[in-house]
Amino acid sequence: MISSTPQKTGSGLAPLKTIGAPPAAPPKSGSLLAALNKPGKTRHFSKKVMVDIFRGLGSMLKAQINTADAIKYYTNGLPNKPVVDALMKVREDIIAGMNIHEAFRRTGRFNDTIVGLIQAGSDSGQLHYAFQALSERLKSELLFSKKIKKAVAMPIGIITVLIGAFIAAQVKIVPQIEGMMKGLKSKPDGFTAILFDISHVVQSSWFIFVIVVLAIVVTIIVSPHVRNTILSFLMSRWRLLRLLVMGLRQMTFLATIKLLHSNGINLAKSIRISANSVKNTPFYQELINAADKYENSGVPLSTAFAKYTSVDPQVSHMLAIGEKSASVDTQLEMLCEMYDEDTQNYMDTFTAVLSFIVLIIAMVIILMVISGTYLPIFLMGPKLMQGAG
Repeated sequence: MISSTPQKTGSGLAPLKTIGAPPAAPPKSGSLLAALNKPGKTRHFSKKVMVDIFRGLGSMLKAQINTADAIKYYTNGLPNKPVVDALMKVREDIIAGMNIHEAFRRTGRFNDTIVGLIQAGSDSGQLHYAFQALSERLKSELLFSKKIKKAVAMPIGIITVLIGAFIAAQVKIVPQIEGMMKGLKSKPDGFTAILFDISHVVQSSWFIFVIVVLAIVVTIIVSPHVRNTILSFLMSRWRLLRLLVMGLRQMTFLATIKLLHSNGINLAKSIRISANSVKNTPFYQELINAADKYENSGVPLSTAFAKYTSVDPQVSHMLAIGEKSASVDTQLEMLCEMYDEDTQNYMDTFTAVLSFIVLIIAMVIILMVISGTYLPIFLMGPKLMQGAG
């Protein structure tokens, strides 16, 4: 084998080149193994997990324990490994001199709104208050989320089961009744013939119906645009739903603005950060526009909200009072309390109305199942008895 002599370069000797040796194969970056080993996207912690985190850290900071030690004590013995790993990274970054909000941001486990609120608490020297306020706000949001899921999930489950029972009756039971009649050479007539025709339609199309329904459900879950379109349509037709959704959204971003502004963050920045709490809703871009107009055009805050957002008129009115009397924080707190109370009432009414609607739909489907399954037997009973005789 013939080898070349080393050549001098600006940084020393160049590596030896072996003639005749096959070149090293480049790594296959697109291989299946590389794809499997690729780390997945880091997901934000759930609201329930963050409630526990901020409640625990807030109580220790209030007891004059420094942040690094508070994280150490909180994670000691904690069974949730992802939380432990994330918080220990935060602790290491804090000890290294990084700002606490940047340390939380680097984990990828907390959204921009949470990070902004932590920054507000840190900058104002009220980090314990920010953590406690975050815990209370997330707890309130979690409570409303549970109520909404409970109000919607149960009716959807009941209707799904009843529709499944109707399809099963039309596909399995009704054909047996029709077969019995054909065996006895008894021809269905009148309403019985109509019921059998309905059964034939269901038998030929139930699979397509199920696939279409599943496709619609998946599209609604995956696409925020489709969700917002459907929700906007329902809100335009159902006033109670509009009041509930608008109340929840306005309560969410107003509470965030209040928390940020009360900790020394200027209103424009507070509005921009709070917009992240209603992302994927029309309010997001409206709040960004209002913050830009307020900061760059010099229009009053109440005017910016009235002209560039779709908030309720009472929001703009109370903000105008706050600007004139230098009590914006007080007005924001009053708005939060008002929307919290109103939304509770809307939620109770919405649940009651939805339960009544589900009861009516359930009765209709049960009637369809009974009429499609047992009514042909009752109507054709005499003929079946004659045929048997």
